[in-house]
Amino acid sequence: MRLLLDTRAFLWFQADSPHLSPTARAQILDPANEVYLSVVSAWEIARRYAQGRISLPAHPSTLIPAVRKDSGIESLPLTETDALAAEKLQLFHKDPFDRMLIAQALMCGLVIVTSDAAFEPYPVRVIW
Repeated sequence: MRLLLDTRAFLWFQADSPHLSPTARAQILDPANEVYLSVVSAWEIARRYAQGRISLPAHPSTLIPAVRKDSGIESLPLTETDALAAEKLQLFHKDPFDRMLIAQALMCGLVIVTSDAAFEPYPVRVIW
C-alpha cells in the first residue's frame, strides 16, 4: 500500500505518541508499504514551529529529514498538477494544507493516514 501521512500523523509518529492509532502505526512501520510525507506537511510543520504553535525536540529542518531517513519515509514533492487539482476540490474542508494533501492523494493514488474526519467527504481512501 502507498501511504501519505497527514501532518498530525507524522508528528504523532515521530513523537511515539499514543494519539497515533495502533493501525496507523502498524501500517507506517510495515516494510511492504511505501510511506510518504508531503512537502506541504513539512512546510506546515515549519510554519507552526516558527509561530510557536508546536514544540519539537529539534528544529524542523533537522527533525523532518532525520525522522524520514530513520523510518524510510519518502518525501512527496508538490507538483503543478497537484496544486491545480486542489483548487477543483469542493470546499468540504477549508484547511489549505489538508486540501493539498487530499489532491496529492487523489493524483498519486495514495491512502491518507489521518484521524481527521474532515477528509471523509472526499473520494480518497483513509486509514486510521
